[in-house]
Amino acid sequence: MCGIAGQLGGTDARPQRMIEALTHRGPDGVRVQEIAGAALAHARLSVIDLEGGWQPITAAGSTLVGNGEIYNYLELSEAHQLQGQLATGSDFEPFLHLYAKEGEAAFRRLRGMYAFCLVGCDGRTWLARDPFGIKPLYIMQHAGGLAFASEPRAFFAAGLMQTVVDDEAAKELLAFNYTLGARTMFHGLRRLAPGEVCEVKDGRIVANQRQQILPRRAPATGGDEAAFIKQLDAVLEDSVRVHQRSDVPYGLFLSGGIDSAAIATLMSRLNERPVTAYTCGFDAAGAKDERAQAERVAKALNLDWRETEFGEADFWRILPEVAWALDDPTADYATLPTYKLAEAAKGSLTVVLTGEGGDELFGGYGRYRRALRPSWLGGRPAEPRPAEKWGADAAALGRWRAEAQAPPGLTPLQQAQWADVATWLPNDLLLKLDRCLMAHGLEGRTPFLDPAVAAFAFPLPDKFKVQGRYGKWLLRKWLEKACPAADPWARKQGFTVPVEAWIAPRAADIAARLGDVEAIRRIRPEAAAAFTQGGPGVRWPLLFYAVWSRIHAEGASPAEALASMVGVI
Repeated sequence: MCGIAGQLGGTDARPQRMIEALTHRGPDGVRVQEIAGAALAHARLSVIDLEGGWQPITAAGSTLVGNGEIYNYLELSEAHQLQGQLATGSDFEPFLHLYAKEGEAAFRRLRGMYAFCLVGCDGRTWLARDPFGIKPLYIMQHAGGLAFASEPRAFFAAGLMQTVVDDEAAKELLAFNYTLGARTMFHGLRRLAPGEVCEVKDGRIVANQRQQILPRRAPATGGDEAAFIKQLDAVLEDSVRVHQRSDVPYGLFLSGGIDSAAIATLMSRLNERPVTAYTCGFDAAGAKDERAQAERVAKALNLDWRETEFGEADFWRILPEVAWALDDPTADYATLPTYKLAEAAKGSLTVVLTGEGGDELFGGYGRYRRALRPSWLGGRPAEPRPAEKWGADAAALGRWRAEAQAPPGLTPLQQAQWADVATWLPNDLLLKLDRCLMAHGLEGRTPFLDPAVAAFAFPLPDKFKVQGRYGKWLLRKWLEKACPAADPWARKQGFTVPVEAWIAPRAADIAARLGDVEAIRRIRPEAAAAFTQGGPGVRWPLLFYAVWSRIHAEGASPAEALASMVGVI
């Protein structure tokens, strides 16, 4: 996990200034290299081949600067007999040798999370992002060519663009808690889509394509449950095994839910020593707290379990820090405990495995079950309902539907899964994980979001995903034998952060200050009244956006931004 930046074409290269803004992503050192037609920069977080894995890396006539991990680098090396040709143990080097043999076809062999720039031995230059969108990559066209970086802040630090907020993107943020597609909060800046591969020539994109990660076929209706459980065990174990590849300490974030319990079960199976696991609980009246369930799982699996508590003081301290870290924002309040967990794990771990993706691939969300019911039983489409949140508009929902459109032939359940993998997963959940962990120099890994797991899970018959009031049917059936302490059939508490309990006592003061925030005045002049009357679906996104815009649009420090909204804490 690292930060990358660079310039393709032109003469206005500022990679040093860009990469210096990303050293939180790569605290182990910075390297910059200029080659014909390109300037590449890398801030390194050392995870694999601590001595020899520095970038930019050159092999077989190609040069690459990348962020993330290629998990199948050992298998690629062995299958293509590359061992004698490799000069380092870097997980990216085998790919360079494959590119020399196969050209762009080598992209389809990668199993991992990545964003990279490749200046190929054949004179072609590429930008690429992994098919799930686990790792970020942003680009902007300017008079000097094409600039790219892992985070928007790099472009501003280098003086390549001004912070002009896109008001339509801001409306999407308030409607969905994230922005859609390639759109970012800043005019002139876009992110590569998940799976997007762009060819760049003379500082211009001349061709691009998308690698889709989900199979485009409806499932068979039959199948043997016992056989599927056996396959699931093998597929998940293999994914967790390769996601553990690391030369630095690794562990996991453990909630009281099924997904992280499944990852913990397999990590416990694959490791001789107790696996370090961190859990966050909330100190607030009436808050849903899963620490007791997480502790039961930890004891059953002999984990080195560590808990951290999140209270009101944490909320006000972490809010502006999260807003700073999320220069491409998501208003998902789950960013808060994720940030606190990363803060707690820093110093003990460098790599953290998490359960993101389990709901999307195995059918876990309640909205999936509602989508399968007839309307007279309360069924409704598995899509956002922004009309229920103050400030949303029909145009934003129309854009969401266009972005979420699934290919023909899929079942209604698969269509809902496809929509989430296209929208909410990369632009909310994975963005949250990347920014909150990288702010502390940690690498987050997601074993569910693996090509082999997707190829197994997505085409499963619907009945092995949803039955009655249960989602993730097959995963629950596997877990009840693999780790009974996880109690996979228990009613899920739901993951809610008690933000309203902490905001409500200050609501009147905050509402009075919202009118001072230009970014809010432009799109929601009635914000003060709505904030006074609203609940967490209104108050939290508005407060977050106000603090975010103070920092990223007006140049305030995190502390100044918070003080401007709530005064002294």
